[in-house]
Amino acid sequence: MSSERQPIVSGNWKMNNNHFEAIQCVQKLAYLLQKEDFDAVEVTVHPPFTDLRSMQTLIDADQLRLKLGAQNCHSEDKGAFTGEVSPVFLGKLGVHYVIVGHSERRELFGETDEFVAAKVAAVLKHGMAPILCVGETLAEREAGVTLDKVKRQVGIALEKRSNEQVKNMVIAYEPIWAIGTGKNASPADAQEVIAAIRAEVASVASAPAANAIRLQYGGSVKAGTIADIMRQPDIDGVLVGGASLDPTEFARIVQYRRHAF
Repeated sequence: MSSERQPIVSGNWKMNNNHFEAIQCVQKLAYLLQKEDFDAVEVTVHPPFTDLRSMQTLIDADQLRLKLGAQNCHSEDKGAFTGEVSPVFLGKLGVHYVIVGHSERRELFGETDEFVAAKVAAVLKHGMAPILCVGETLAEREAGVTLDKVKRQVGIALEKRSNEQVKNMVIAYEPIWAIGTGKNASPADAQEVIAAIRAEVASVASAPAANAIRLQYGGSVKAGTIADIMRQPDIDGVLVGGASLDPTEFARIVQYRRHAF
């Protein structure tokens, strides 16, 4: 991990925690984290849409240093898209980061690389930062096409973006076979893919953009594995799923520096 890039740890709660549970979770997390933790690491939480207003109110009222994030959005500002959420609405709720192209959105809901790219543009248009997710299936990994897959996903998402836009984005490498399975890519394997992603960013955008963009690893991340992950030179943070639902476990992940070096 480069000392020039601030680490970013993001908690994706997926379809868990109603707004009462979300308030309790964030209050406990904020209690467990210290000023020095927030000085060292940017922490984002991504609750379900129904929790966002409660989270915004809590974060603002208690002046918490957590950054509010969303799990998804539509590519259009408004229209006849029943059940979808506009990026305009998210911006009005004080959302800083939006997860875009999560493997579950791609695999379960059929989101294409082109649709994901349109969402990236929409998030940036409204002053938020996308956390672009890329990754391969187990079959693709076994076929040896992992790098081809993630480079294509990155290239399509960044093709029309300016260097300044790219610098403010986050890309999360999340091997699909590791999501919610308890399995992980080894730190060395994750580093290999994430280094290739950084090289692709340099090719599509520029070397300065590639040096500035923050790259995360996601896939069954836990407190016991975070130190080895964060020792890798190109990994700037993690996108945490199930472990982020436990404030104590999530706090230990954020506090990896106490154990890693």
